Amino acid sequence: MVGTTLLGGGAIAGGPDGFAARVTNPWFPLRPGTTYVYSGVRDGKPSRDLVTVTHSTKVIQGVRCTAVSDRLYLRGRLFERTTDWYAQDQSGAVWYFGEQTAELGAHGRVTSREGSWQSGVDGAKAGIYMPAHPRVGQSARQELYVGHADDHFRVVSLDASVSVPYISSRHALLTKEWTPLEPGALDHKLYVRGIGTVKEETVKGGSERNVLVAVRRG
Repeated sequence: MVGTTLLGGGAIAGGPDGFAARVTNPWFPLRPGTTYVYSGVRDGKPSRDLVTVTHSTKVIQGVRCTAVSDRLYLRGRLFERTTDWYAQDQSGAVWYFGEQTAELGAHGRVTSREGSWQSGVDGAKAGIYMPAHPRVGQSARQELYVGHADDHFRVVSLDASVSVPYISSRHALLTKEWTPLEPGALDHKLYVRGIGTVKEETVKGGSERNVLVAVRRG
């Protein structure tokens, strides 16, 4: 699928030279200073999600990764804060190198860090988050930390219709996502070229939904 591969234990074949300085994949561009604002529902509660591409980076297994800050609010209260790390290989595919996440209680104290992982630590491995040139039927594992994180995706369509407050398109990329850790759940994600994720929705095993309402350029 891509020119750069991961070997057993998460070692990167070819080393960091196989990666570019920035994430410019048109289906998942990460321009530092950009904030994506999503509105939706989670566990029956109204949600607001602020996803900011920061100017910060983190070197993971020799690869300089872009740090993306994610702040999820439920009924106006900060419920979860996460930092995700992505890098793009020379072919244009975006790799997911890990996340540091924390759920917060009513008084702002951390109640759980479940789901946190980093490639190369405790057997965890990076995976493909977005192919360089998506095609229908293409699939990949996005992450692997045995017993904690194991997301997969498959490309369903390159001409899906989507309409959210920020944009409408008849040529969106539609993927389905699942994890063996939650066998009864299935999510759909829609991406628009030049923007990235515009809609996420649980279609089986839950009721979570997020739509893009604004993009702020820094």
